[in-house]
Amino acid sequence: MKYASLAEEKRLWRKGYKFVACLDEAGRGPLAGPVTAAAVTVRQFSIFNFQFLKLRDSKQLSAKRREEFYKIITNHPAISWGAGVVSEKVIDKINILEATKLAMTKAVKNIEARRGPHRIDFLILDGNFKIDSLIPQKSIIKADEKVFSCAAASIIAKVTRDRIMIEYHKKYPQYRFDLHKGYGTKLHYQLIKIYGPCQIHRKSFRLDNVDI
Repeated sequence: MKYASLAEEKRLWRKGYKFVACLDEAGRGPLAGPVTAAAVTVRQFSIFNFQFLKLRDSKQLSAKRREEFYKIITNHPAISWGAGVVSEKVIDKINILEATKLAMTKAVKNIEARRGPHRIDFLILDGNFKIDSLIPQKSIIKADEKVFSCAAASIIAKVTRDRIMIEYHKKYPQYRFDLHKGYGTKLHYQLIKIYGPCQIHRKSFRLDNVDI
């Protein structure tokens, strides 16, 4: 099984970029709830061996395994991270792609605030788009499967969003957000048909396109 590696980060370090932040998002496709993003940097001259952290894209991991990795990543002394969240109301206003970019921009600002005086000097984005930033950046398709820090970011973004949706389940238990996290499952569509959309459903998304 192939795991994400630090090869891309090391290539940029050799070019003189000291603080490389990798970005990924979670929640572009769901019918409800926010889109989240995370940014992760690994200390360039870390004494730590990251080979034991056999990371993959968060979608390839169980919820339990994601939580385990999340705890390790967010507490690791050689890893810095930041997160960004954009609500469903903003998604409806500016569209999901722009909301995803905004969540990533927030994640970059968050990680820079956490890092103190050390400014990010290069960005790697999972996907085929770029964000509005003066920081040099590169987009890589399926970076969350290839690039170590992007895989780490995908886990943080996914766990962050899942936790938000579990909290929403307490407020809207009839929709079972704890089970499907807002994605367009058959159960979710059935519940929308019964109860109609709630406050956190994305009104700009089609909520009636499955025959049930």
